[in-house]
Amino acid sequence: MTAPIPRDIPDLPPIPRTHALLPSSVPATAVVPPVRRPLVGVLRLLVALTAAAGVTLAVLLGSAPLVLSHFAVQSSILLALVTLLSARRAWTARRPLPAALTGAALLYVTISGLVYHLLLADAASPFSVTAATGAPGGWHTVAHHLLHTVTPAAAVLDWLLLTAPGHLRLRQAAPWMLYPLAYLAFLLIRAELITPGSPGRSLYPFLDAGAHGYKHILANALLLGLSFYALALLLVALDHTRPNPIRHRAKTGFRLQPPVG
Repeated sequence: MTAPIPRDIPDLPPIPRTHALLPSSVPATAVVPPVRRPLVGVLRLLVALTAAAGVTLAVLLGSAPLVLSHFAVQSSILLALVTLLSARRAWTARRPLPAALTGAALLYVTISGLVYHLLLADAASPFSVTAATGAPGGWHTVAHHLLHTVTPAAAVLDWLLLTAPGHLRLRQAAPWMLYPLAYLAFLLIRAELITPGSPGRSLYPFLDAGAHGYKHILANALLLGLSFYALALLLVALDHTRPNPIRHRAKTGFRLQPPVG
C-alpha cells in the first residue's frame, strides 16, 4: 500500500540566490536554417570577373610592375578576391564575410573611381592627366573604364542591392585608413628608388615630389586622407539608413497560434 497524498502540501522554503543569472542568447543559426542565394553568388562572381578582367587587361597592355603599383589595380585585386569568396559563401549558404573586410574593399574601389574621375580624367582639374596626354584609346580605354568606372559601380550596386544593411561600424573607419597611409609611404619610397626623370616615377601628379616638393604633396595627401575618412563615415552612415534589399521570412520551425475566441 502507498501512503495517502496529503491535501495541503507545505510551502517549500525559497532557494537562496547565490549569484546573478547571466543573460544568454541563442544564435540565429540555431533556429534559422542557412539560406542559399545562388543568384547572388552568380552576380558576385560576375563582379569578381569584371575586376579581374580590368587588372588582366591593364597588365597585358603595360609593364606589370608599373601597372600593379597603381591604387586602382590593387584595390580591384582586393575586390575580386573578396567578391569571389562572398560568391562562394552565398552559393553554399555559409555566413557572409566580415563587414570590415567587404567594407574596406568597397571603400578602396570607390576611392579609386572618384580620384580618377574628379582629379585625373577631368580636364578642368589641375592634376588632369588626360588634358596633357590626351584620353587613352583602343584597349587602353577599355581597361581604364573597367578599373575606374565599371568595377567601382558594380561594387556599389552589390552593396546597395545584394548586401544586408547595418553591419558597417564607425570604429572600422579608422583602420580602413591604414592601407591608404601605407600606399602613400610606398609611393614615396618607390619614387626615391627610381632615377629622376624616368617615365612612371610618379604615378599621380598630386603626389609628385619632384615637381611640387614634399611640403606640397604632404598637404595634398592630408586633404585626400581627410576626404577618404569622410567617405568612409558616409558609407557607414548610409549603411545604417538604407533599406534592406534582401529581407525575407526564414522558416524557424516555430509557429505562432492565433488566440482562441
